[in-house]
Amino acid sequence: MSYLFNNSSDFEDIVFPPKITLTCRGKLVLLDGPLVMGILNLTPDSFYKGSRIHKDQEELLRKATQMVKEGADILDLGGYSSRPGADEVSEDEEINRVIPALQLIRKKYPELLISIDTFRSSVAREALLAGADIINDISAGNLDEKMIPTVGQLKAPYIAMHMKGNPKTMQDHTGYSNILLEMSKYFSEKLALCKKAGIIDVIFDPGFGFSKTLDQNYWILKNLSYFKSIQAPILAGLSRKSMIYKKLDLTPEDSLNGTTALNMFALTQGANILRVHDVKETKQIIKLYKQLYP
Repeated sequence: MSYLFNNSSDFEDIVFPPKITLTCRGKLVLLDGPLVMGILNLTPDSFYKGSRIHKDQEELLRKATQMVKEGADILDLGGYSSRPGADEVSEDEEINRVIPALQLIRKKYPELLISIDTFRSSVAREALLAGADIINDISAGNLDEKMIPTVGQLKAPYIAMHMKGNPKTMQDHTGYSNILLEMSKYFSEKLALCKKAGIIDVIFDPGFGFSKTLDQNYWILKNLSYFKSIQAPILAGLSRKSMIYKKLDLTPEDSLNGTTALNMFALTQGANILRVHDVKETKQIIKLYKQLYP
């Protein structure tokens, strides 16, 4: 097994990840990680049926409340499914899905951190002005050149994911000469762009399942600590993905056990945020992780 440590302090940095500070809506928020981001898909076609909440505000509020009570640190709302083959969604439709849901949750939980999963600057702007805290962009600005300047102008934390192509073409772009080196270069360049645009807090997501083969996904996870050199928090989005259920010959619905195993490993490799469908189970593994590494 390969862990690319340069010295003993590298290992300490991984198993004892530093505290995260985020500047959200003008306030400095100290987050003593690891953190749990709960997924709320405001779509009819996300890959995991259990995460879909479409045009049902009562169900949305019930699910959000459940996640908050189970200990979610952040809720991530998305109005556009990024699974391969998902239907195209207009900007107006995405906004109509996201903004009412955001406003509903914000009214009930005024201090809760809310992230918006979008690659469109127009959706990001509307959401941030409506009370969102964080923008989570699967394209890291590649699908909308106005995204990074928009987030910078509005001074929000920004999650930049690694992906090549777009959700429809990404699996045609899995060729790499050295995937870890190429991703590291990608993140370093994105960090420079974000800082130049005025974004204070940048979080990187390796993009498990996006423009990567199954073996590549596991190689990245195995060497997740490699990206700690970029000096930015790392988000791991492994929950119920095909790298789990295809490997185990299961369905997304049967993939919680595999998700839990990989999330624990991601924590030991330096993940600061776990993006998940199952908040309660994730909080349990974090409690065990903290027992091992108090």
